[in-house]
Amino acid sequence: MNSNTDSQSRADEERVSKTQLKKQMNDLQQLGMELTKLSADTLKKINLSEDLLQAVLSYQKITSNSALKRQAQFIGRLMRETDTKPISDYLARLKGENSAHNAYLKRLENLRDRLISDDSSLTEIISRYPHIDSNNLRTLIRNARKEQAAGKPPKAFRAIFQILKTEISEDTAS
Repeated sequence: MNSNTDSQSRADEERVSKTQLKKQMNDLQQLGMELTKLSADTLKKINLSEDLLQAVLSYQKITSNSALKRQAQFIGRLMRETDTKPISDYLARLKGENSAHNAYLKRLENLRDRLISDDSSLTEIISRYPHIDSNNLRTLIRNARKEQAAGKPPKAFRAIFQILKTEISEDTAS
């Protein structure tokens, strides 16, 4: 009799109400709908399953309302079979909700500002990250200084940030 009570209480804990189940399915579908707003190149960076990627790309091409609803439900169903944590993390990073990623970007901005204002920081960066193309970085720093002095658009300034972002991983930036 005691084992029946234990198994009954476990079954109660594992049982999910219809309302909770519907909410989970709607949340997954909403997450899938967020994917439909991204470009094809961005979607490929997320490493979605081939089926889910094709479903999202198909959704973007559909114009009929009823077909859009069916495709949204199909995407929701595919999302149930997918590990959504990497997708949620990537979308959060895109929206700027990931504080660790924001801190990394802020460190890169500070590094870029130091590079432009102080020549000795370039030597420090090259010694810390020997794989960085130092000649290209020197040229961009020189061009960024000229742009700032002339009041031109910050093309080289942005290029320095992009180089730092591609060459310095989030793990090693400090």
